[in-house]
Amino acid sequence: MFGNLNGWEIIILALLGLFIFGPERLPKVIADAMRIVRGLRNMARNATADLSRELGTEVSLEDLHPKTFIRKHLLSEEDEAQLRRPFDDAMRDVKQVSTDVNDYANPNSYTSPPQPRGGDTPIEGGRHRTYDDDAT
Repeated sequence: MFGNLNGWEIIILALLGLFIFGPERLPKVIADAMRIVRGLRNMARNATADLSRELGTEVSLEDLHPKTFIRKHLLSEEDEAQLRRPFDDAMRDVKQVSTDVNDYANPNSYTSPPQPRGGDTPIEGGRHRTYDDDAT
């Protein structure tokens, strides 16, 4: 429960609780807080069990985040790939444009154009037509 708190933070919280509630009421406040936490955990456990039973699949507490729930239980991998494809293409285009802009803005990092490979044939104007040796 206090996994992300170090020793000093726990001591400060205990002293703060002691000053706010006083030594007489502090044990009762702690007991009430623990009872509330226990009740919330039971409610969450029951909700996930009901949801798992209704959906016919295993649902964990982490799956209750809406994005995770939809991705895991309502979309197939193919559907998710189809939904992501336009965003992936756009991201690849943006990265290419940013690389081109950086190359243009920094002329020292500009590399010479690629030299013709074995499968390139020169055409008029110094340009090259690329073809696949295996396909022809």
